Amino acid sequence: MISIEKFGLKEVINASGRMTILGVSKVSERVMEAQRFGGEHFFEMSELMIRTGEYLANLLKTEDAQVVSSASAGIAQSVAAIIGKGDSYHVYHPYTSRITKRQIVIPKGHNVDYGTPVEVMIQQGGGTVVEAGYANMCSAEHVASMLTEQTAAILYIKSHHTVQKSMLSVTEAAKVAKKHQVPLIVDAAAEEDLFKYSQAGADLVIYSGAKAIEGPSAGLVAGKKNYVEWVRLQSKGIGRSMKIGKDNVLGFTQAVEDYLAHGSESGEAMKQRLRPFITAVNQMDGLKAKIVQDSAGRDIFRGSVKVTGKKSAKEVIAELKKENPAIYTREYQANNGIIEFDVRSVNEQERDRISQRLKEIME
Repeated sequence: MISIEKFGLKEVINASGRMTILGVSKVSERVMEAQRFGGEHFFEMSELMIRTGEYLANLLKTEDAQVVSSASAGIAQSVAAIIGKGDSYHVYHPYTSRITKRQIVIPKGHNVDYGTPVEVMIQQGGGTVVEAGYANMCSAEHVASMLTEQTAAILYIKSHHTVQKSMLSVTEAAKVAKKHQVPLIVDAAAEEDLFKYSQAGADLVIYSGAKAIEGPSAGLVAGKKNYVEWVRLQSKGIGRSMKIGKDNVLGFTQAVEDYLAHGSESGEAMKQRLRPFITAVNQMDGLKAKIVQDSAGRDIFRGSVKVTGKKSAKEVIAELKKENPAIYTREYQANNGIIEFDVRSVNEQERDRISQRLKEIME
């Protein structure tokens, strides 16, 4: 029998969002049923990957798709695929000196750490990082100026982790890629729209299975058929160490189907659930709360709490984590005295426990 007590684990209230360090998302009964079906049956795995890929591609209106173990694996395998172009020697010798066209051009402000640096995944795929533009600005011209005969692809990271100001759009990056006849890979791991980046001209788009889609640990690479086939071929190469089980392949496929049918919680619903929390916090000395939208412009709203009392935001964050249940928040603006609370995975009872714990800490 599985229980928190069995392993001596702390209970966690996840007010930080869909974060890998906390296991990302909860899955639905339908997804668990699909995982159970996968766990109880055998398949020809190569055929399972092709058929689920075809099924997902049809749902997403792309030429083909491949389920992988994570969005990070999707970056590494996509880079390797574009560099190798289906060559069998490359599959077994991914870092061979025979192939020199390895440069992956990425806006400088996109080479971020999201739990590991983006450049680690590029290098794992055998790519050489070439940064375009500056930390606070990258235009289409900046990207174009870095393209050479050794450029294998352009990589665009669509994420709240990246610099948002003065950055070219995916559509602008796609125009540069098309003009110079190089593929565009878009990492859209946590994005909620599963259509817009392919429609904007990306050749490969990568999603996380466990973030917006609320599936099990998985990732998806969707796009042009020949590129996806090269990604699939990587299961015999670097993808072997990143393989995904049949249970998660089927669970993820079900999660995509459910996500497209029912969508995710709207920003308006999040705001409505946040209002009692904001009211309660604003009655506490040393805290000032308001509702803010996600910095990357997604339809996600969070509680933003400014710590103005004797304790610092970092001290409050540490105390929230210390007790059982541990309360995890978004800490990106702690240096500015701000703590953000994401309620997507928080129920009403947990929300009230957060309010009570904040009150205890501030008193």
